[in-house]
Amino acid sequence: MKRLIIVLSLFISLTTLEAAVEVKTFESQQQELRYKKLIEELRCLVCQNQNLAGSDAGLAQDLRKQVYKMIRAGNSDEEILDFMVTRYGDFVLYRPPFKATTFLLWIGPFIILAIGMLVLIRFIRQRKNVVVTTITNNDKEKLKQLLDEDKEQDK
Repeated sequence: MKRLIIVLSLFISLTTLEAAVEVKTFESQQQELRYKKLIEELRCLVCQNQNLAGSDAGLAQDLRKQVYKMIRAGNSDEEILDFMVTRYGDFVLYRPPFKATTFLLWIGPFIILAIGMLVLIRFIRQRKNVVVTTITNNDKEKLKQLLDEDKEQDK
């Protein structure tokens, strides 16, 4: 009985592992390289921080199938990327093009860096302008007298 359970559990685990692996056949090595390059360049819309190659989300699997079909159909890389951008927007690309809608995405980090540098420079300059004064013994005595006089007036 134990052997039957072990055999069944091994069979079930092997079939689930096999289901997770996508087997793709290509006509040439070049097609396979294009496929791998494209699924690494396209972002998973569900995971958002993973590419299609590294995502197990259902949408990522569908997009990988679509890329595979388009490569097999003879579409160029540009046609495949245009199809994805038309359907899902520039967000699907890890390297979106520089245009008006993605301006802040490209320039934003430099603006933040420049503002940070200006704040740092201003802070350093203000720190240099601080004048450190020393109190002489004569000044300490005058201060003590004034404080003593103030205490006497409060009484």
